[in-house]
Amino acid sequence: MRSSAPTQAKEYFGYKDIALYQGDALNPQTFSGEFADLIITSPPYNVDIKYNSNSDALSYEGYLDFSREWMTNCFNWSKPQARFLLNIPLDKNKGGQKSVGADITVLAQDIGWNYHSTIVWNEGNISRRTAWGSWLSASAPYVIAPVELIVVFYKGSWKKTGGSQISDITKTEFMEWTNGLWVFNGESKKRIGHPAPFPIQLPQRGMKLFSFVGDAVFDPFCGSGTTLIAALNCNRIGIGLEIDESYCELSKKRVLKQINEGALLWQT
Repeated sequence: MRSSAPTQAKEYFGYKDIALYQGDALNPQTFSGEFADLIITSPPYNVDIKYNSNSDALSYEGYLDFSREWMTNCFNWSKPQARFLLNIPLDKNKGGQKSVGADITVLAQDIGWNYHSTIVWNEGNISRRTAWGSWLSASAPYVIAPVELIVVFYKGSWKKTGGSQISDITKTEFMEWTNGLWVFNGESKKRIGHPAPFPIQLPQRGMKLFSFVGDAVFDPFCGSGTTLIAALNCNRIGIGLEIDESYCELSKKRVLKQINEGALLWQT
């Protein structure tokens, strides 16, 4: 597994087919060569979340430059026929109304990613409403949708001809998840201990729908390690990159907890 991701980054934690590296997604030298079959990630949204090691309050142009850099690196680290699932906001940005989802979708295509489709994620337990605008008046109302996007890109050709060719998705899952409206709750910041975690349903659905058993799944903003836990559960190679040491430690603890719980379940 280690040879799947040749890297100059520090390996913070490894277990069988799971590896977490401490490093920067903006550094093109972090990894060398193409190793990822599937990327699943949720980058910073630029809404002034207080991360330990990352500014989340850039100018909008600065945010787009940031997005271009890391998505270019991910393109270069991905194998031909790789898929890229990008969880981003529909709109809004710190300091103004911006078409974030549309702008980043165009930007990814400029880099070389091919567009396939967009999944709309309706977070059943989250309301984005912070203001009504002009209450009961047409002068300046605010329209706020409590949804996020999961944009699906690919490198080269869409049809996967490599890998194990083994799928582990059920008929029910396939029929439900190919409907581009996904409804499940967001994750609790307090429960996970991270300012912006995503729920495990997101990477697990992505892995089972868009990758084969044994594929290498990469998250360049690994955060609390949810993608690694999903890879462990789904029999995929999980490779995470995280710049902040405290979040690396959080990921390590969560993965180890999942491993220990799985071992106990197997023993019983």
